[in-house]
Amino acid sequence: MREIGDEGQHVSRNYPWISVTTIGDMLDRSAEEKPKHEAVVYPDIRYTYKQLAEEAAQYSRGLLYLGVQPGDRVGYFMHENASMSPILFAVAKIGAVLVPVNGRFKIHELKQVVVNSGIQVLFTSRSKDGTDYAGLLSSCFPELAKANASELSLADAPELKAIVYLGGGEVEAGMLREAQFHDGAELITTERVEARQQAVRVRDTAMLVNTSGTTAAPKGAMITHESFSRTVQEVIADRLEVTGNSKVWTMLPLSHMGGLAFMVGSVCAGATFVHPGYFDPAVSLEQLRQESCTHAIPGFDQFWKQIVMHADCRQDHFDSLELVLAVGVEESLRQLQEQTPHAPLVTNTGMTETGFIAVSSPRDTLELRMTAGGLPFRGVECEIHDPDTGELLPWGGVGELWFRGPCQFEGYFRDPETNIEVFDKRGFFKTGDLVRIRKDGRINFVSRLKDMLKVGGENVAAAEVEGFLLTHPAVFLAQVVAAPDEQYGEVPAAYIQLKPSTTSTEAEIIEFCVGQIAKFRVPRYVRFVDEWPMSGTKIKKYVLRTKIAEELLAT
Repeated sequence: MREIGDEGQHVSRNYPWISVTTIGDMLDRSAEEKPKHEAVVYPDIRYTYKQLAEEAAQYSRGLLYLGVQPGDRVGYFMHENASMSPILFAVAKIGAVLVPVNGRFKIHELKQVVVNSGIQVLFTSRSKDGTDYAGLLSSCFPELAKANASELSLADAPELKAIVYLGGGEVEAGMLREAQFHDGAELITTERVEARQQAVRVRDTAMLVNTSGTTAAPKGAMITHESFSRTVQEVIADRLEVTGNSKVWTMLPLSHMGGLAFMVGSVCAGATFVHPGYFDPAVSLEQLRQESCTHAIPGFDQFWKQIVMHADCRQDHFDSLELVLAVGVEESLRQLQEQTPHAPLVTNTGMTETGFIAVSSPRDTLELRMTAGGLPFRGVECEIHDPDTGELLPWGGVGELWFRGPCQFEGYFRDPETNIEVFDKRGFFKTGDLVRIRKDGRINFVSRLKDMLKVGGENVAAAEVEGFLLTHPAVFLAQVVAAPDEQYGEVPAAYIQLKPSTTSTEAEIIEFCVGQIAKFRVPRYVRFVDEWPMSGTKIKKYVLRTKIAEELLAT
C-alpha cells in the first residue's frame, strides 16, 4: 500500500489501512464472498456462511416482530450452543445491543444482570447437562407464572417484554415458544431488516458484556461496533495470522469477551470457528484432531493443561496446530509450550472492557513469548501509574495500567459514578491491572490490584507466589489469596489442585517454599481442592478469600 509524502512522492506504508465495519456487515460480507465455506462448527451442528447469514436474518425478523428497537437490549441465557452465533449477528444487524448472560449464573446474579442491563428480550432453553435455565428464570421472577407471554409486565424486571424458549419439551409459563417466535418472523420482510442494518453506526453500542465478577459484582461494559471491529481485526489477522483457510478452536463461552471476539473475528476473516459446546478435555482433544484446527485459543493455562496432559493425549491430536494462545505465569507457559513445540504459544493482555490491548506474535522468539508479553495494537496509548497516588511512572517499572485507544469500551451501562472514577479527563481508562511496561513497549501482566497482598507492609503479587508453587512436582494449579492476620494484616493462603496420582500436605508445601522465596511470600495456609469456583472462564478468587476468612474466624 502507498501514501503521499510531504513532497508529493509516494512512500511505502508498513501497516494495513484501518478498516471498520459493523458486526452484521462482517457476516454478510463473508457470506457473499464464500457462501459454502464452513463458518461455525459445533459437535451437533455445522453452519456454512450462507446458512449462518440466513439463520441470523431469520432471528432479526423475529426480533423486529417483537418490537425490538435500536439500542434495545437482547440477551441469551442458555447452555453453550450453536444458536448463540446467529442470535449475536441478528441483534447486531438491527442495531440492538447483545447482552450475553453467563450460563453459570444462579438466581442472585441472573436477576442482577437482567434487571441492571434492562434486557427487553431474552432467549433461554433447557440444557443437556441438566441445568434448567428456563426454570432458573422462573425462580428469579415468580410473576412469570401468571404473566402474558406475548407482552410481559413484571414488577421486578419492568423492561423485560419477552422470553423466548428455544427447543422442544414443556415451556415454562410466561415464555414464548420457539415456533411462535419464528411464525412472527415470517410476517416481517427482508427489506425491513436491511433498512435497519443500513442505519447501524459503527459508534453504536453492539454489546453489553458483563465483567467476569471474579473480584466484585459484574458490570455491563458497553462495546461499540468500531471497538469490536478494530480489536478482532488486529488480533485475528495481524497478530495471530488467521486466514480464510484457518480453523480457530476455543472453548471460551460466548458470554465471555474472549469467546465473542474469536467467534466474530473468525467470521470477519472468513475462517472456520470451532467450539466443543461445553468444556470436556477429552471431547476438546478429539475435536482438535478431527477438525484439523490450526489455532487453539484456550485463553487460560488451566484449561489447556487439562487437554495437553489428558491421559488419552497423543501428539497427533496437535499435528494441524499452528498456534496456541493462553495466559498464565511463566513457569506454566514454559511447561505448556513443551507439549506443542511446533506451535508457538503466545500470550495477551486484555480484559472485558477492552477485549485485547496487546498480543504477542508467533514470530517473536521463544524467550520473548515466555517473558516479555506483546506490543500494544495500533492507536493504543499505554501508561503506568502509581496505584496509590496516580503519579505517572516511567516505562520499565511496574504500575497500574492506564490506556486509551480505539479498542476501549464506552463505559459501564447506567453507572455514571463508576465511569467518573475509572476514566481520567483525557479519556484514559484506569484498568485496575498491575503491569510492567518494558522500555520497548511490551506489556507484562503482573496482577490485578485486588490480587496484591499487603503483608506487614510488604507488597506481594499473588501471581508470583503461584508461579513458584507451580514448580513443585505435584502441583497442577495454584491460586493465592489474602487471609486475615492480626499481626501482619493479611498473609498468603494457597489453594492447590494436585496432579493426578500425586499427594502432598500443607506442611510439605510450606516447607517447599521456605528458603526459596521471601518469608513474607510463603503461604501461611494451604488448602487442597479438586474443583474451583468459576465465573465461566476465571476462578472466583473472592470466593476463596471469603472461604479462608470464614474458616479462620470459626477457629
